[in-house]
Formats: sequence, structure tokens, C-alpha cells
Amino acid sequence: MRTLALLWVPMVLSAADPSYFRDIRPILQRQCQGCHQPNMKSSNLDLTTYEGLKAGGKRGPALPLIVQYITGESKPQMPLGMPPLPAEQIELIRTWVAAGGKDDTPEGARETVTAGAPTVYVQPPVLTALAFSPDGKMLAVSGNREVILHTLDGSAPPKRLPGLSDSILSLAFSKDGSLLVAGGGTPARFGEIQLWDMPAGKLRHSVMLTGDTVFGVSLSPDGSRVAAGCTDNTVRIVDTATGKEATKMGAHENWVLGTVFGVDGKRVVSVGRDRSAKLTDAATGAFQENVNLLRGELAAIARHPSKDIVVIGGEDRVAYVYLMDRPKNMKIADDTTLIRKLERQNGAIAALSWSPDGKRIAVGGAAPEVNIYDADTGARVASCKGHSAGIYTVVFSPDSTTLATGGFDGTVRLYDAGTGALRKSFVPVQLEKPASEPGGLR
Repeated sequence: MRTLALLWVPMVLSAADPSYFRDIRPILQRQCQGCHQPNMKSSNLDLTTYEGLKAGGKRGPALPLIVQYITGESKPQMPLGMPPLPAEQIELIRTWVAAGGKDDTPEGARETVTAGAPTVYVQPPVLTALAFSPDGKMLAVSGNREVILHTLDGSAPPKRLPGLSDSILSLAFSKDGSLLVAGGGTPARFGEIQLWDMPAGKLRHSVMLTGDTVFGVSLSPDGSRVAAGCTDNTVRIVDTATGKEATKMGAHENWVLGTVFGVDGKRVVSVGRDRSAKLTDAATGAFQENVNLLRGELAAIARHPSKDIVVIGGEDRVAYVYLMDRPKNMKIADDTTLIRKLERQNGAIAALSWSPDGKRIAVGGAAPEVNIYDADTGARVASCKGHSAGIYTVVFSPDSTTLATGGFDGTVRLYDAGTGALRKSFVPVQLEKPASEPGGLR
């Protein structure tokens, strides 16, 4: 799996004039770009680039106005609907503007992809997230700075949803298909939850969270909330209608890499690098208990479609099936919630999926194969082969007959979920020749 950097430049006032690249840009990314970006451009203002900041929006050039709005001197105070910026961040921006508001971005650090514009591919992207639409007619695929929507019958060309995040690491459709949630971000800069209006393909909200990528988004059963795991050891729950953060859970002691809501949406189970599957109240954020006995670091979780039972897996290569609710009083090193464990895989587990009919569990990871198991007995029923490297995402179709997989080799593969037979494979993006080749990009 990819390693994400944890480098984050502290926003402190230096002895010299504040730097746009070092000091100001991180503030704008975290606090402002959710609304002021090419996909939304509130007040016709794009703050994803220095050029957009300098050009301004419908109220004129932004540099003379930005301090007025972040201090509340001009209304509405920014960020809109959020707490005011900390005093030290306001002072950084004020001092930078007073010094001329210059752009000191190093030439080699400038964006090579225009924010909001579809990426040009010269090789397949590593695939980290897949999701079927509820009617089974469409597959959402993670790309570089975008989500690509494929009609499985080929009746329409792929639709591209470009955004700010360099990486999309998880995808989820609402049950009615009206909403697509994408979770990801840009390492060491910001985490983002994108809420897309379907089938219009319009971005409803871009929610910026933490200073690094977010993982394992999941939707509540009624589609009103989305949960995401974060590198600051928290789980965040966001209201899908408003895009506002509703709950912050801080029970984990390391990165949180996966989340699922319970059947009634009142609780969340989250897994991460601290080896625990934590059961938490979704409304209050109150920690209830660890579902599992601690073993290795956990990277993936999936829930039975109609029962409060989860399957978890990670570095120790074994998928464990647990009840969310403990049948007895908890004891030290207690594992009474364990229903069964599946056979040991040939590599660390990175992806899990429970079929919508509740009958099968798919397990993928570092080994270039996906194994499918009978959920009631734990017996292996099929192995899906053909990948040339590790697998980061697996998902069953709504009718449970097809399993979609993707990973390091950049190819989507569709398998018969009962036999493991390969039905179809495709690279989800159009590849262009490198500029160095004849007929390549100029």
C-alpha cells in the first residue's frame, strides 16, 4: 500500500515576511478551497491557485478584501458558517497582504495539473476505490484527481468528475443513487470528502478535513451522514445535506483506515493502525468498547447488509468476523464477539466486501488474487486471479453476482462471484502517448 507522508509545515509567523507557499497556501487549502474552487467557485472566486486569488471574484480582486472578510469587518465573515480563523492565522494573512501579497512558490512546486481539469494519462492509475451504483448499471472508479463513471454495458462514454484531491481512496453511493461520496485528499496538505450530485455530476460540497488524506468513507443507511477515518487518529462524521462536520470521535491511538455504520445508523465501527475495531456512538462520539481482540494493524472493514456483524482484516492476513454487540460482560483479552475467522491470505489484507445478499465475503490485498468465502461457513468458494500486483479495492454488484476488483496494475476486473471466472477487464482511462514518443503530447 502507498505510504503517506506526515510532513506538515507549522503555520507560525517567521522573522521574515510570511511566505505564500509556506504559510498562506496551507491556510487557504484547509479553510477556503472547499467553497472557492473550479467545481464550485462561490462568489466566482477560485482560491486553488495564487492567480485565482489575485484575480478575485464578483466583489473584485481578493488581496485587498481577504483580511476584511476573515476578520468580520466585511460580511459575511469567512470561512462561511465555520468558526473564525485562529488569531495567529489572521495575523499571518494580514502581514503577508501588507507586505505586498507576493507569490514565492518554487518553480518546481507549482501545480502540474490544473485544479478541476481532467487528468491526461500516459499510464494506468493505481486503483484505490470502486463502487457500483445501486441499479448496477454504473461503476465509479478512482482516478488521479478525479472519479470516472463507467456504464457497464458501454452505452455511454465514461463521465469524469474532476476535483482537488490528488488521490481518491474510497467511494460510496447512497441507496437511492442520488449521491456519490468520494474520500481522499493530497498527502501532507489536506483531506477531503467530496459529495457529488448524481446523475447531474455536480459537486454539492467539498469538505476539507485535517492536514492529510482521509480514508474509508461510509454512508449511514439513510444517506444523511458520511463517516471518514483520518490520520489525526479521529473519525469525522459529516452531514451530507449541509457539508458540515457533525461529530468528531477521538478514541483511536493511530490512523483510522476504515469505517462502517451499524444497521440502524446509530453507531459506527472504525478500524486502524492501533489494531482495534472501535464501537462508537455516532451522535455523541462517545466510545463504547473494542469489538475485537487486538492483533495486527487493521486496514479494512465491511458490514453484513442487514445485521450488526462486521468483517475486519489487516497486516496479519486473516479476516475476522465479529458481532458488534458483546453477548457477555467484557473481560480482559476477551474475544467473545468473534464468530469465525477466514483462512490466512498470501499477503496483508487491504480490502473487504460483503455481498448485498449476505452470502459471501471477498478478501483482497497484497497478494495478486481475491478470495471469496461463504459468509456462514467460512469455506472458500472461489479465487479471482489475473492481477499482476496487489489489490486495493473489491466490491460486489448490487445483485451479488459480480465482483469488481482493482489495484496496483491499474486494470478493473469483473469476476463471476460464484465461480471466480473473469468476465471482463479494462483500463478505466484513455491512455495518451508520452510527449517523448512520436505523436505524443506537446
